[in-house]
Parts: sequence; C-alpha cells; structure tokens
Amino acid sequence: MGKRLAAEFIGTLWLVLGGCGSAVLAAAFPELGIGFAGVSLAFGLTVLTMAFAIGHVSGCHLNPAVSVGLWAGGRFPAGDLLPYIVAQVLGGIAGAGILYIIASGHAGFDLSGGFASNGYGDHSPGGYSLTAALVCEVVMTFAFLFVIMGATHGQAPKGFAPIAIGLCLTLIHLISIPVTNTSVNPARSTAPAIFVGGWALAQLWLFWVAPLVGGALGGFVYRWISDDRPVPVAVTGEN
Repeated sequence: MGKRLAAEFIGTLWLVLGGCGSAVLAAAFPELGIGFAGVSLAFGLTVLTMAFAIGHVSGCHLNPAVSVGLWAGGRFPAGDLLPYIVAQVLGGIAGAGILYIIASGHAGFDLSGGFASNGYGDHSPGGYSLTAALVCEVVMTFAFLFVIMGATHGQAPKGFAPIAIGLCLTLIHLISIPVTNTSVNPARSTAPAIFVGGWALAQLWLFWVAPLVGGALGGFVYRWISDDRPVPVAVTGEN
C-alpha cells in the first residue's frame, strides 16, 4: 500500500504541475501562448504519461472521482478509498506548491489571476452559471469514468488504455475549460484553491460534489451495461 500511495502522490503532483502549470506559465505567453488547446493537451499528456509509468503500481487514478468511480464500478475496494484520496490531494498540493515557487519567480506574477483555479459565475472563464458548471462537471466526469471503465475492461485491447484515457481528458478540457476551467478532479481543484484562497475556496465545494457524483454514476452505469464483470486490471492493460 505504501508504494501504491507514493505512486498516486507523485502522479497527482505531475498532473497538477503539468496541467495547471501549462495554464499558469504557458497559456498566454506573449506571442507563443499555447491557449486552451495546449492546456487541454497538457492535462491529457500528464495522465497518459503517468498511466504508462505507474498504472501497474497503483492503477494511476490521480483523482478522487476516479477512485470513487472505480469503486462504484466494482473495480476498487472501499477500504482503499480514503488512503488513495488523501495521497492524491497531498500530491496535488505539492504540485501546486512547486508551481507557485516557479511562477512567483516572474515579476508580474499575481495570484489574483486565479492560478488555474476552477470557478463558476464571475470566476468562470466564460461567465457560466453555477447550474451550467454543475451539469458540465457531472457529465464530463461521467464520460471520463465511462471511458476509463471501458478502456481497462478485460476484453479491451491490451496496452492502449493510457492513450484512450489521456485523449478523453484532453477532449473534456477542450469542451469545458470555458465553463469551469475544467476540474473533473477534486484533488486538482483543491491544490490551486488553497493558494488562491477567498473565492476559490468558497466555490471549491462544487468541484468535489460534481466530480464525485459524475464519477460514481459513470462507474455504476458502465458496470450495469457491461456483459461481464472482469477482474480489475492495471490501467496499462497488464494483468
């Protein structure tokens, strides 16, 4: 368990540092900014790369909503949920801490820019309402778990799960960055919110509730429609 939790800590650190880091450091860089498309790809690549690196160790959840969704889908034991979630949140905070050290080295850095925090209403990139943000996060996380369950199914092509999962997360960001800055991951949302404080912490509840509900629904529905109940497999497809 210790090694599995360490893997989740490191993997979630990488997700926050790579994904949020691309948003904070590179999205609007003068003349060469990567924009929404680049940030979307960065988040997908963090999951894809870590899935190959630690999928065989911990399953590469990197996300409390994924852990809860896999539990709802019959792929993960309830007794492991709390340790995994704690490791993921701590890893995300560590990643945000490293990002803060790097970003604050620039003379124009200011946390009031949001530090890649998730939000709705006045703090949504596109000014979307609480209801829109809630629906978006539930549906996107549902889709994410649905793809994860299918890609790691015992009858899925072996070894391709990280690609499907990483591209799915990229697509989710392409759709929903304008709405909420895209969470689908309570650990990812908590990490920058701790540094920003204020509004980011006040709105954080939505980015726990919606992804957990969407993840649980995605895992449950896939389990319901699947013809069989495969033994849990690593995200890399290896037994």
